[in-house]
Amino acid sequence: MHLWEHHNAKALIPLDIHTMDEQPLQAAEINLHFPSLKLASVRGSAQVVERTEAFIRRHPMNSVAVFFALEGEAFFYHQGGFEALKPGQAVIYDVDRPFMRGFSSGLREMVMTVPHEDYLEITGGRALAKPIVFDFRQEQPDSRRAFTLARLVSDALSRSGDAESTEAAAFELLSAILVGDRSGTGASHLAAARCYITEHLGDIELNVAKVASAVGISERHLARLFNETGSPPSAYILELRLELARRLLTDRTEAQSPIAAVARRCGYASQAYFARAYKTRYGVTPSTERRAALAQPAERLVLH
Repeated sequence: MHLWEHHNAKALIPLDIHTMDEQPLQAAEINLHFPSLKLASVRGSAQVVERTEAFIRRHPMNSVAVFFALEGEAFFYHQGGFEALKPGQAVIYDVDRPFMRGFSSGLREMVMTVPHEDYLEITGGRALAKPIVFDFRQEQPDSRRAFTLARLVSDALSRSGDAESTEAAAFELLSAILVGDRSGTGASHLAAARCYITEHLGDIELNVAKVASAVGISERHLARLFNETGSPPSAYILELRLELARRLLTDRTEAQSPIAAVARRCGYASQAYFARAYKTRYGVTPSTERRAALAQPAERLVLH
């Protein structure tokens, strides 16, 4: 328990942690630190975590945290009352205000911490006096930005990436969730568009018009946002589809999937068009790529 508390204090948020019975705590955490933001993927068995006034005086954070619940229902006590949270919901709270969170059946969540200074900047000086709860489930039409923020955090934790662009998009999306689009930079729209494209690569009808409609902006505006990054949206879609195709073609577990099936999974109705696009990008045909990958000796895990 003390080791887990010590790790959290250094890597994420100092917490006073208790178990609900005499069973040992089981927990794991992946952390990623950017210049301002801290991200984490957390899973654990049943537990209660808290920060009392006395604890906060000893361990101030000067941060706001966003907790994205992925598995396990939770209670959240704070000075103003009580919140019951379910998977697909997130709560934003100032962790220098007392709170208690409990997970009766364990948890899996993502966490993002934002320094007070940055939070005040993106909200126009609005301090966070009480928790804000919002949905980030994809099927909710009014939670598109929240879903995109959750996806951004998940992608960053799994693939890392450019710190500056990730932080900029996260701040823009959080600002859009809390106070609406204010900066006019379009970072939240760009992040939402990229997320939508990633989620729909296998859609044969995916095109610029469909992406723009899903994000809620015009095709012209979408094109301008992508062009500012150096690549038009159509080229971005093509690149992601071909990257996905290459992963599938070089994956031994996919060796029995016909090339035509790989093409369809990557959004290509025509296998011939897919083959031409693939060769133009990588210099080899899909079938040649697969044969070369399968000819390589399989990696072996050696235990000492």
